[in-house]
Amino acid sequence: MTELLKNREYKKEKMKELLKKIHKGENVEKLKEEFKDLLRSISPLEIPLIEQELVKEGISAYEIAKMCDIHVELFREAVSGVGEKERELPDGHPLRTLYEENREITKDAEMVNLYASTLAATKDENMKKEILGVLEGLANQLRVIGFTHYTREEMLIFPYLERRGITAVPTVLWRKHDENRVMIKQFIEILNRADEMQWEEFANTVKEKAQELSRAIIDMVFREDNILYPTLRALLSEGEWRAIKEQENMIGYYKVKPGDEWRPKERPLQPYEIDPTLTAEQILGLPKEMQMVLRGQKLEADRTEVKREGDLELETGYLSIEELNAIFKHLPIDITFVDKDDRVRFFSGGERIFARTPSVIGRPVQLCHPPKSVHIVNRILTAFKEGAKNKAEFWIKMGPRYVYILYVPVRDKKGNYLGTLEVTMDIAKYKEIEGERRLLDWGD
Repeated sequence: MTELLKNREYKKEKMKELLKKIHKGENVEKLKEEFKDLLRSISPLEIPLIEQELVKEGISAYEIAKMCDIHVELFREAVSGVGEKERELPDGHPLRTLYEENREITKDAEMVNLYASTLAATKDENMKKEILGVLEGLANQLRVIGFTHYTREEMLIFPYLERRGITAVPTVLWRKHDENRVMIKQFIEILNRADEMQWEEFANTVKEKAQELSRAIIDMVFREDNILYPTLRALLSEGEWRAIKEQENMIGYYKVKPGDEWRPKERPLQPYEIDPTLTAEQILGLPKEMQMVLRGQKLEADRTEVKREGDLELETGYLSIEELNAIFKHLPIDITFVDKDDRVRFFSGGERIFARTPSVIGRPVQLCHPPKSVHIVNRILTAFKEGAKNKAEFWIKMGPRYVYILYVPVRDKKGNYLGTLEVTMDIAKYKEIEGERRLLDWGD
């Protein structure tokens, strides 16, 4: 048995057997006992790769995500005690920030559970209102997890795993993130129904849903601290972490303000810039458990060359001239750019509100408007050049169209004026939109 448990293929097959039994609804406690040797033999770094192989062999990421809560419960013994050394990171390192956020997330999730239990037990009317108010505040705060902590992982971290061919792990975790987002939203909706239900029914429902929500959130923290983050620590270079650091502020944080102690000298590396191959040196630097998993395994790394010959290197990507022209042509708005000398330099093709012909290129913008409105054009341009204003808006009705016109100054990184951008669009159809459409509806 000991030799079998060292074999990754055996463990994978046993894991599939376990997942099938969980899916059929068999007793979890009995399954824990039946598979305890298997669970003890699986390292936290091994779990994501086994899950990835299971997905490749037919067990969908969605099914794994649905069983995620039971997974965590079953894995607790196998991964207990891992993670403390991972927290010994300099202040400001993105991974330390993630750990610190998880401490705050855990506290808030536990507080929701505590206050909900107290709400169900109290008889004091004033206390009920006070506790309900605290719960509403905590629940709304938990929503921020989805906008910050989870989003940073999905947008900034998962691409580095995917580039190395590890795609199933991010897929499973992202689905679980979305499940938690939905649970938080539903919990807030329940809290807003206090006047629609009998108090005892309402309080017990809040208590039950709070327990489910708290457990789901804390289980995600557990999976991140003990599975995802040790994997990242083992695989990502300082250049990759620096790139993450330089972007994470765009998304935001959960109750944590990262310090600036960590100042790497390495050049920031985006996912498309890294060599996705796990070299011998990298493998030797991995924990023994990960070395065992990778031995004889071939990951399907993404080696797509993002920058192609002839591409224009833009600040946020690479495009060919053909692609760039096509993008402007297909915009549902029209754009005109006037340079710092008030000359028309560019206008987009495609949907237009006001007529534009190639003959306008190079023309002073003042001569492109009726004489009676030139003074308004000059007033806008002067304000933009002087830095007095940052936009000018107009909206006018033109038959069935409701035209929105926006002028904004265009500046370089130092704030120097480069010109003015005019954006025009028909907003009539947008003003008619009501409610939500979250599903694809092509009418077929």
